[in-house]
Amino acid sequence: MYAITIDKPGGPEVMVWAQQPDPELPRGHVLIDVAATAVNRADLLQRQGFYPPPSGASNFLGLECSGVISELGEGVSGWAVGDEVCALLAGGGYAEKVAVPAAQLLPIPKGVDLRVAASLPEVACTVWSNVVMRAGLRRGHTLLIHGGGGGIGTHAIQVGKALGARVAVTAGSEAKLNRCRELGADITINYREQDFVAALADATDGHGADVILDNMGASYLGRNVDALAMDGHVVIIGMQGGRKGEIDISKLMGKRGNITSTGLRGRPITGPGGKAEIVADVRAKLWPLIADGAVHPIVSTELPITDAALAHQLLDSPETVGKVILTVN
Repeated sequence: MYAITIDKPGGPEVMVWAQQPDPELPRGHVLIDVAATAVNRADLLQRQGFYPPPSGASNFLGLECSGVISELGEGVSGWAVGDEVCALLAGGGYAEKVAVPAAQLLPIPKGVDLRVAASLPEVACTVWSNVVMRAGLRRGHTLLIHGGGGGIGTHAIQVGKALGARVAVTAGSEAKLNRCRELGADITINYREQDFVAALADATDGHGADVILDNMGASYLGRNVDALAMDGHVVIIGMQGGRKGEIDISKLMGKRGNITSTGLRGRPITGPGGKAEIVADVRAKLWPLIADGAVHPIVSTELPITDAALAHQLLDSPETVGKVILTVN
């Protein structure tokens, strides 16, 4: 098979489409002929040498894919050769073939193109596991999403609205805020021009956010506590604003607030909180929302895998809204 290889960490130009051995097929896995993969910020970090894959995972980039099952490993049931699927990966999506634990497979949602489906597993599992399974978002809550124009943000807006929440977002341009409004965001805040804490307080009559989905980390930690409603949850899923921060514990205690941080890639496949549990909940509860059209994939650009360098540049661009897809087969 061919795959994107990286000889040494660096800029987008270090990625090369080159011939590699086909993946092995362990027990409990299936082999997928990849139709498409999607670019995630973790791919950019791994390319630069900052985010190595978990032990035992493929060294190739790519945390999600779509395609057709070409072979079943020992012990796999419920799937068949020829099934069109999308999958959550710990790595390996930037390739013509990938071996995936069967527990991390999802059927292509009704009405979604096979290649476009590659944009769903990572955002769907990230948003659902954090906003719903962990933070307990429900009807009547206010959800604040930082980075509303990104792949995670555009998906989270739709999930929040589908569940009956009031959705607030931050973004850095009017174009992105307009797109967030089109997707259903009720409160839009330009973080370059407004204090999101004050803006959210004004828009919610002082209530704040019941759930905050945060991709910034340290730089927003204290202000997220200020923006939090009583008994609210801050869920940190990224560190774009740094790794080390401080908060006023008395403020957090005064709000009976909760701060949690999670990662998806390094989770075990099975067990409580494992990928199998998340994927099963996504399939049972989120996939019907996609099939009904309440939530749909947001794809900015679709490029061939040989243009992976350009795709990484586009994901890093402030103009890009939603996901960037790389087609393979």
